[in-house]
Amino acid sequence: MTVTEPAPAHSPVPPLAARARSVGGSPVRDILAVTARPEVINFAGGLPAPELFDAAGIAAAYRAVLAEEPARALQYSTTEGEPTLRAALAGRTTVRGLPTGPDDLLVTTGSQQALSLLATALLEPGDTVLVENPCYLAALQAFGFAGARVVPVPGDEHGVDPEALEELVVRERPKLLYTVPTFQNPTGRTLPAERRAAVAAVAARRGLWIIEDDPYGELRYDGERVPWIASLPGAEDRTVLLGSFSKVMAPGLRLGWLRAPDELRRACAVAKQAADLHTPTVNQLAAARYLADHDLDAHVTRVAGVYRERRDAMLAALPGALPEGSVWTRPEGGMFLWARLPEPYDTTALLPQVVRHDVAYVPGAPFYAGPPDRTTLRLCFVTQTPEEIEEGLRRLGKGLRAGTPGA
Repeated sequence: MTVTEPAPAHSPVPPLAARARSVGGSPVRDILAVTARPEVINFAGGLPAPELFDAAGIAAAYRAVLAEEPARALQYSTTEGEPTLRAALAGRTTVRGLPTGPDDLLVTTGSQQALSLLATALLEPGDTVLVENPCYLAALQAFGFAGARVVPVPGDEHGVDPEALEELVVRERPKLLYTVPTFQNPTGRTLPAERRAAVAAVAARRGLWIIEDDPYGELRYDGERVPWIASLPGAEDRTVLLGSFSKVMAPGLRLGWLRAPDELRRACAVAKQAADLHTPTVNQLAAARYLADHDLDAHVTRVAGVYRERRDAMLAALPGALPEGSVWTRPEGGMFLWARLPEPYDTTALLPQVVRHDVAYVPGAPFYAGPPDRTTLRLCFVTQTPEEIEEGLRRLGKGLRAGTPGA
């Protein structure tokens, strides 16, 4: 009689690729999962306020598209994106100071996919990428998955230092610089016009490629608009500009785009074919219809007015919430505020204590490509009402006092 071994209950997982083992998950997503209780006032996520979505207008755009051209809306589309949407995006970009045609654009499934496609098209394992310090967290993930060596550029409260950037370009010979120069995530800071010009000049002198990510630029509350780096002399032919509808229309649409020179755009299109073939047709057509039938700029102006009140509410309540000696940014727009507590506060270690008071933030440490500043934290001010912000910061102050070093 033959005796057979019992089959294992579960087959072992194949060995993971080195990049999957080495790149961690998003601490922001982890915090959101832990703090999903409705009683928690959550300053951790970068979530637009859902009550401000133009749900009726978006629903009407979907109804019109599905009623008038259902076969097209529900069919496969081209990888580059629906012509009507690309034409509308090109027009909006041109009006804002960067002459653009529809064929200059590739529609992506959110601007995060644009980052991933660029990493796939441009980066070999071991290539050097320069980033701001601190840097948008999901960009660090995208470059990490590509096997890049990520090097932070020194800067200050205004952003990257162009002289330090040039020194690093000469020494490190990087493949590209990634930057969010307007209302940066996580700090909320904006790179001034003169520094943008200096960065463009470095790019021209040293042959540096730039990825300029602009998901927040339309959400301005104070001051004057600053031109894109991509529009400045010396950078026009070596800057990839990324955009998104996530912060101005709705993130659930997952619609972004990249503007790039022909050869690089074609390489990204090939990478996109391998990733998802194309961005959902119905979402693209609905967005194009919305732009045709509604005034998106007027909608953004209304949203920005509400967000300005929420930013001001947070700025007014911070002095009573954070310990003496803390400093923070005063963003002119966007969604985020960055704070630094005095030594020896460690915002990562303090977070569990603070969450017990039903409030949450994101510790600053994960946003650093190099050694982190553990006294820092990021607060999102757009999701809650001014009253909720005031209560949330009251809870934050109580939680921080409960975890005060030596208390």
